[in-house]
Amino acid sequence: MEEVRFESGAGAEVSSESPAEAASMWQAKPWWCQPWSIVLTGIVIVAASWLLLHRLWITLPVASVILVWWFLFLKLVPDQYAAAVRTITDKGDF
Repeated sequence: MEEVRFESGAGAEVSSESPAEAASMWQAKPWWCQPWSIVLTGIVIVAASWLLLHRLWITLPVASVILVWWFLFLKLVPDQYAAAVRTITDKGDF
């Protein structure tokens, strides 16, 4: 079977035998775009907001935006990526 290469703009490269094996989009992402770095950044931003300002009316909206960011990039985007890979694999267009 022909080898397929996936490459990100930041130099991270993933090689696999088929798109089905690359069902995780995180394999093609650089370290600063991994789930652990997204979660850690969100925690640091919310903590810094509280520790520096001590204003709940600022920290709560910041935390809400971070939660939406997490939901978007840690749940919706990976699910859509996996669905796209499944669609390509099911059609046999690889």
